[in-house]
Amino acid sequence: MNKKIKTDAVDSLFDAVLCLQSREECYSFFEDLCTVNELLSLSQRFEVAAMLKDGKTYLEIAEKTGASTATISRVNRSLNYGNDGYELVFGRMEKKDVGK
Repeated sequence: MNKKIKTDAVDSLFDAVLCLQSREECYSFFEDLCTVNELLSLSQRFEVAAMLKDGKTYLEIAEKTGASTATISRVNRSLNYGNDGYELVFGRMEKKDVGK
């Protein structure tokens, strides 16, 4: 875990996210919290991660998502050398068959 982000404010934000109970609640909260561009950037990174996990090429990902190769590379680095957060979420989503 990155100790630079471990603050009381971040803990409070994560506690707030953990209180959300539906997709609609997520929309309401994140639309208030983030700008449209911030939310789209986050969702783009998540889509890139899913496509990398599925073995798609950088070119395929860039064409489908509009992500730059720098963004794709950054996400790929997180998948390979990060804290396994993406894998945790993908595994849980597969078990629940979410987003299919």
